[in-house]
Amino acid sequence: MPRLAVFALVVCALAVAAAVVAFVEGSFLGIVWVLLAGLTSNMAWFYFRKAKAEKAARAARAAG
Repeated sequence: MPRLAVFALVVCALAVAAAVVAFVEGSFLGIVWVLLAGLTSNMAWFYFRKAKAEKAARAARAAG
């Protein structure tokens, strides 16, 4: 798995944990954490798909 995707997943997990803590404490700041979790999950998905496409392109060039 690409390094940037792993970092994004770690940040996503931390943001989800921070959102849960914020909402349990009654803070609406948790909304910001939820938005950050959504952003980082999309980043992880993007980097994972990008690495997969690059790997397929390399394999196609090597075979062709």
